[in-house]
Formats: sequence, structure tokens, C-alpha cells
Amino acid sequence: MRWQVLRQFLFSAWGDEMKIGIMGGTFDPIHLGHLAMAESAREIFELDKILFMPSANPPHKVEQNITPAMHRVMMTFLATKSNENFEVSQAEILRGGISYTIDTMKDLHEKFGEETELFFIIGADSLKDLPTWHKSRELVKKCHFIAAGRPGTEINLSELENFFGEINFNRHIHRIETPGLEISSTDIRERVKAGRSIKYLVPELVEEYIFKEQLYK
Repeated sequence: MRWQVLRQFLFSAWGDEMKIGIMGGTFDPIHLGHLAMAESAREIFELDKILFMPSANPPHKVEQNITPAMHRVMMTFLATKSNENFEVSQAEILRGGISYTIDTMKDLHEKFGEETELFFIIGADSLKDLPTWHKSRELVKKCHFIAAGRPGTEINLSELENFFGEINFNRHIHRIETPGLEISSTDIRERVKAGRSIKYLVPELVEEYIFKEQLYK
């Protein structure tokens, strides 16, 4: 009942439909490239807010040694706290198990209402793997995908169009260009391990947290 009252208030403030962006990922650690991508998508698609959602156990990284969720969530909080349009959701962490995007979209529609438009933000280089995602054809009907790439990069999308069908592809898959930040979480972890600087690759608060908690050593 409390959430229904809150949802009615949100709809009265934002209109009948909300537009919510979702940034999913391990965020191990979150870096400035993630933040720039999210802000670009928010501005271009006029999203009401962006939910940063650290994943519990991504199906494509089950064999990797991922930093405990507590640290990844805290770094995400620290990185996004200065932007009033950014929020952190622990939904996938609390749900546990393998993190399938289709389950997350269903949970968000149940929480915010079926009329809410959901925009899942991914890197353009990950777009080609979309057909391999769990229940991907159903997933594309439930949300939009915003594929963010560096200016000037070209990706052949004809195979995706054939797989999802022309209507679903044109309505639900979008490309945008974002600042060309050549930053990766893998490189950041390797830099810390080697004793190299990560300044200006992650927010200052995240940098301080990594060294305070002695992560990636």
C-alpha cells in the first residue's frame, strides 16, 4: 500500500509514464566510462532517472573471481551520489543466484508498473551478443536497449535485425555515441595490482575506497 501511494505521487510528478534507464554490470570497479555512458543516455532519451544495478552472478562471468557484492555496491553508491538523477538498486544482489536481465525487467515492471518504459544501457560492443542472452526475443519486447559506442565506430546490425525481426529491432534497439573513454574495469584492477595510478579513471571517492579496503591487490 505504501509503494502504491508513492507510485501515484511519482506519476503525478512525471506524467502517466516514467522512463527509467538501467545500467547493469559487475562494476568491479565502476569507472568514469560507466558514468559518462549513463549520463549521455539519460540526456538523449530524456530519462527520468538511471538505476545502477550491480549484478549478483552474471551468467557470462560465473568462472571469474568477482569482488564481493558489498564492495561493488559501496563503490557504486560513492560514484553516483553526486548526481541526483542516478540511483543504486540492489535488486539483483538481494535476489541472488544467476542474474538474468529478463527477470530484472519483470521485477521492475511489477514495481513501477507495466506502463513504465525501461531502457537497458549497454556498450555497443556487447550488442552483437544480445541474441545469446537468456530469453532474448522476449526481453527485447519488454524493454529498449541503448547501445553506447565511441564516435565513429561502426557495428553491423543486420544479423540482429534478422534475429529479432524488423519491427522489434527498429522500435527497441537504439544506438548512441558517447565520449570515447578508453577505460575498462579489467585494466583498473591490473593497474592497482601493479601499483600504478588509477587517478582520473574512477571517481576520487572510489579511488580512495579501493585503497582503503585494499581491493585488487
